[in-house]
Amino acid sequence: MNQPLQALQNWIADENIDVAYISNPTNILYFSGFESDPEERVLALFVFPDQDPFLFTPQLEVEAAKEAGWPYDVYGYLDHEDAFAIIGNEIRKRNPDPTQWAIEKDDLPVQRYEAVLTQFPNASFPADASRFIEQLKLIKTPDEIAIMEAAGRQADYAFKIGFEAVRTGRTEQEVVAEIEYGLMKKGVMHTSFPTIVQAGVDAADPHGAPTQAKIEPNELILFDLGTVNRGYMSDATRTIAYGTPSDKALDIYKVCLEAQLTAQDAIKPGLTAAELDQIGRSVIEKAGYGEYFIHRLGHGIGTSTHEFPSIMEGNNMELQPGMCFSIEPGIYIPGVAGVRIEDCVHVTENGSEPFTHTSKELLTIEPRN
Repeated sequence: MNQPLQALQNWIADENIDVAYISNPTNILYFSGFESDPEERVLALFVFPDQDPFLFTPQLEVEAAKEAGWPYDVYGYLDHEDAFAIIGNEIRKRNPDPTQWAIEKDDLPVQRYEAVLTQFPNASFPADASRFIEQLKLIKTPDEIAIMEAAGRQADYAFKIGFEAVRTGRTEQEVVAEIEYGLMKKGVMHTSFPTIVQAGVDAADPHGAPTQAKIEPNELILFDLGTVNRGYMSDATRTIAYGTPSDKALDIYKVCLEAQLTAQDAIKPGLTAAELDQIGRSVIEKAGYGEYFIHRLGHGIGTSTHEFPSIMEGNNMELQPGMCFSIEPGIYIPGVAGVRIEDCVHVTENGSEPFTHTSKELLTIEPRN
């Protein structure tokens, strides 16, 4: 039994839980090694305190789960069958009436929660597996960090493609297409989220998407991208100059870069997440742009692009070696410009190391057709 799965089983036993129902596909991959996007179908992992776990998949994925190296039972169902009736029968073979359940309260849909109660009317749900799993995944192993370093190198390659693709009159979406096509030619088939390219005032929308807007000279262009490597994510942001942006836009960049570098340089074990957020935020506030920095300084990363912990005000968790998270201050002034600069890092014994290494000094590309 692998270490994460053993830890989950030990937690179940310590909490006097009869069965844990793991429903999040990302966490199922973490515990089992089996990767799947089941869409509307049921994918589940059931773990017991004193018996072997089992996977439950759509019938069309049973063999794939076995081939992924899962050494325990795999059960499947056809689309016309009652998935939870089959699940209930298999659980009752191991425990006739499990009453104490752990579920992922962040993930389990109400309909499937009710399906469990239909099969097991005496079930109660005293334990939140979501909270246990986020703690389990908090400190990355050296092997996990090595996988994430490789994902970071893929992201650096994606920036290179994107910067080379910038042309006057080319749309944001066309640059995205160049990036994703270039990654696929390199064998990187999945991005960790939809790639973002925003030019000029579009970048002032921090949750915007690339559009058919055409790139024009003398503006900043924001690139936010990441890849998936063996189930682990990269995530990084760079902002470049295409021609000569306005003095205001260049000032925003200068301040954002100072905030990002100051925060990243300050990382060390024992510092709290809230203190780190304030270190980066104070640079932007002192420059007079505080009202335009409207999100946390960073988020955890690993098998999900956004995971525990948040680097933000109010989080007094102390940083520890092996924690992985983003440092991504941003300044977004509507109608003027938007800048975000981001590296994800892992905490070391006396500082941190980034997963991406594309220069953060302002890159200026001369206009070209």
